[in-house]
Amino acid sequence: MKNKKLKSALTGFAYLTPALLILLVFRIIPIFFSVRISLYDWGMAGARQFLGLTNYFRVLQDPVFWQSLLNTFWYAIFSIPIMFILSLFFAILLNQKIKGLGFYRTLYYLPVVTSIVAVSIVWKWLFNPERGLLNYLLSFLHVSTIRWLEDPRGIFTLIFNPLHINLPTILNGPSVALCSVILMSIWKGLGYNIVIFLAGLQNIPTAYYEAAKIDGAGRFRLFRNVTWPLLTPITFYILVMSTISAFEAFAQVWIMTGPPAGGPLGTTKVVMYYFYEQSFELWRLGYGASIAFFAFLIILALTIFQRQFLEKRVTYA
Repeated sequence: MKNKKLKSALTGFAYLTPALLILLVFRIIPIFFSVRISLYDWGMAGARQFLGLTNYFRVLQDPVFWQSLLNTFWYAIFSIPIMFILSLFFAILLNQKIKGLGFYRTLYYLPVVTSIVAVSIVWKWLFNPERGLLNYLLSFLHVSTIRWLEDPRGIFTLIFNPLHINLPTILNGPSVALCSVILMSIWKGLGYNIVIFLAGLQNIPTAYYEAAKIDGAGRFRLFRNVTWPLLTPITFYILVMSTISAFEAFAQVWIMTGPPAGGPLGTTKVVMYYFYEQSFELWRLGYGASIAFFAFLIILALTIFQRQFLEKRVTYA
């Protein structure tokens, strides 16, 4: 009996070995190597001077890093709730029995499988102030030209300035340029969340709805007392993954706001782009690795926070 268990365990490990090796080579080893790099003044010229924790202290005193972190938080604060609400709304609509349902589901998911580079280039053209489609359509409403990707003003500043309310710099909100990038990102990622929500909706037993209807529940009560509680596992997953994805935003900023990327006035420079800029444009690999490590710590802290305070509210059927 013991030999059979041992043989079964060894067989299982044998099947897992290729995946574990890939994980080790391409994930675990690079993490430790990047931590090592962060302790050096590591450049491309070959000079590697040991600095200890100096890079980390420099990051904490770097105003550009804090600005990029603020931009990233604005990106997350605006993109996650809007994408969450829209994806749940469209998932509920696509869960109905209507004609052409497969076509609509495919249509919503197409942006997800489209290259982020191709999508960013197309949206950059849409946002073009002179030849872009959005300004052309707005011209019929007699709206003046909006310089979507070139306006560094915060949206809260634009809202409250006519009311003669002056906000501190940190509360100016995301710039018009960053809001444009957020709009594209929402469009690009919406289909993925819709599919996840749709899977959750279709996994809810119809018996629950039938029992609630017998008790006289209307649509709102059905959603509040049946649909929403049973979607909390999906909600928890989407919030965690959306937060991680928001802090990893890079390609759309690099393509849509350049050259040089991160403009105007650094208002779209998110943490991942700042890491890329320091590491692969200025070739300050040690400093870039320390920025990446701080980003990792922030994502880890947010994930732990979500597990502590949101997972308790998850309802399993």
